[in-house]
Amino acid sequence: MSTENKYDASSIEVLEGLEPVRRRPGMYIGGTDERAYHHLVGEILDNSMDEAVAGYADWIECHLEKGNIITIRDNGRGIPVERHPKFPDKSTLEVIMTTLHSGGKFNNKAYQTSGGLHGVGISVVNALSDDMVIEIARDKQLFRQGFSRGIALSDLEDLGAVHNRRGTSVRFHPDPEIFGDKVSFRPSWLFQMLRSKAFLFSGVEIRWKCDPEVLAPESKTPVEAVFKFPNGLLDYLELTLKDKTTIVPEPFHGTVKFPNGDGFVEFAISWPEEDDGFIHSYCNTVPTPSGGTHEAGLRTALSKGLRGYGEMTGNKRAPTIITDDIMSGAAILLSVFVKDPQFQGQTKEKLVNGNVTRLVDTAIKDHFDLWLSQNPAASTNLLNAIIEKAEERQRRKNKRETSRKSATQKLRLPGKLADCSRADSHNTELFIVEGDSAGGSAKQGRSRETQAILPLRGKILNVVSASKDKIRANNEIQDIIQALGCGYGKDFNIDKLRYERIIIMTDADVDGAHIAALLVTFFYTQMKPLIEQGHLYIAQPPLYRLVSGTLSAYARDDEHKDELIKTVFSGKKKVEVSRFKGLGEMPAAQLKETTMNPKSRTLLRVKLPDAMASLGINPTDIAEVEDAVLKQDHKEVDDLVQRLMGRNAEARFRFIQDNAQFVEDIDV
Repeated sequence: MSTENKYDASSIEVLEGLEPVRRRPGMYIGGTDERAYHHLVGEILDNSMDEAVAGYADWIECHLEKGNIITIRDNGRGIPVERHPKFPDKSTLEVIMTTLHSGGKFNNKAYQTSGGLHGVGISVVNALSDDMVIEIARDKQLFRQGFSRGIALSDLEDLGAVHNRRGTSVRFHPDPEIFGDKVSFRPSWLFQMLRSKAFLFSGVEIRWKCDPEVLAPESKTPVEAVFKFPNGLLDYLELTLKDKTTIVPEPFHGTVKFPNGDGFVEFAISWPEEDDGFIHSYCNTVPTPSGGTHEAGLRTALSKGLRGYGEMTGNKRAPTIITDDIMSGAAILLSVFVKDPQFQGQTKEKLVNGNVTRLVDTAIKDHFDLWLSQNPAASTNLLNAIIEKAEERQRRKNKRETSRKSATQKLRLPGKLADCSRADSHNTELFIVEGDSAGGSAKQGRSRETQAILPLRGKILNVVSASKDKIRANNEIQDIIQALGCGYGKDFNIDKLRYERIIIMTDADVDGAHIAALLVTFFYTQMKPLIEQGHLYIAQPPLYRLVSGTLSAYARDDEHKDELIKTVFSGKKKVEVSRFKGLGEMPAAQLKETTMNPKSRTLLRVKLPDAMASLGINPTDIAEVEDAVLKQDHKEVDDLVQRLMGRNAEARFRFIQDNAQFVEDIDV
């Protein structure tokens, strides 16, 4: 047995301390790109905000220096520095900085609400910084300790007495070994981050300072600024909408405490006439760009409240309103503070606490009902505007259904088809996807106007060896036929085809290739003109993703991967290679970028062999020759399909024997 393939106890690595963070930074901060780079600042800033929200700090400073060095300082309680009872040879500061899952937020003793949950934030920043210095002013004493790449450079230093200072100061420089040399802090991004944090808690003042040489000459970001907003989210909303006309003269806003001391919700909402809205939501001052249960509660409260107001005022059109009519175009700021928040992943992009939906719904609906009843003129304007949206939505839906149904003789579409919204077939695409998991990612990554998704369950029927009754009884095949709307077999009519392109999108492995082969066989035998006229394609999803620092690329197969390593990643010391298990494992954004976006994807068009070209015959010369050659050409394809997909196993076995010598790569 080769020693290279030896697998025993010595093959198992045990990563200690903060080494897991350096090996897999994406697991903790979402990657090593520019966004992850700035996420480091967010982790430190959240700690200071937690001190402010808890009532122990009233200002936070952020200073960006030349060379991507940043300092964040607050006047809170300061990180504890005494010896830790579990690690008597280390200060508590060192334990927090060098140990994952250590912190003061696992219970409610130190913080009633907080953005940090897992005790990994500041230790992760430490692990991914080549230089970090912490200064603690606590109990009128000043302490300092330095770190590099997760390791303490010295013991905690006692710098002596201080009388006019308290709190924590964190100065760090992200490690170029992790992020590369091309990524740097953007002053404008940091400026916006700090301003947003100040809006989220009216009791804090945030101070911004940036060395002038860091700013570009044309930059509008100031060198210094102070953020303090007494009215919180309302100030933010009014500043954002200051140049826009709104349907209601005054925003719907407020702050409501949850019962039993479970936190509170703050909100500020308006409806611009230009229909140019947005929704920004937060939990414990942490942005939640993917929404979550707090947004769900808000949606329910607004929809029930406005429909209820319509019914109360006798408006018979109010029941036609759906939640999307109210939310689309609305300018919404929503912030909740809750105990023990639960997010999806360490990057905290989505709130998932189930009870928060009910808490937010109850809190906001009562206030919304009151606001609507106290402002009848504004409420009537809002109701009428939303009803117009609902009616316009219904008109578009009816027009789309009429257009598409008339083109397909009132076709009944399969329930799992996520159809596109465009009324005609021009530039539309149907992606036939392997499995519900991949279908879910594809639905998130698609262009809703032009791209439809039809997920299939498993491998479809081999139509070559199946009877007509079996074909009619097969659910997956019937779903494809219904979605395309052009019939099949003798009843096929290309003029009724509902999409311009049909794209087979399966995993880049043997099973995916088999499913693609079965689908191509179905289209060839039952809808041949669809192939002849160039409507059938096969997507080319990547098999590998290669990452080195901020550089990333996708590879179709092993040969392409080796080529990229020799060219694009030439000279890179460390290249991380990850293999996609399947399309369902790919994030929607990556699937869109690599496989669905027409600007960046690669498609293979399925074509029938061109026998005339291979014989050097010009089809414009002799029409009779053209017809004869095409018939002979298609007969050869028919014979090949029968050999490979038909009932005769011996013919298939002979084909494998005859062609095995030409196989170079086998995916096992």
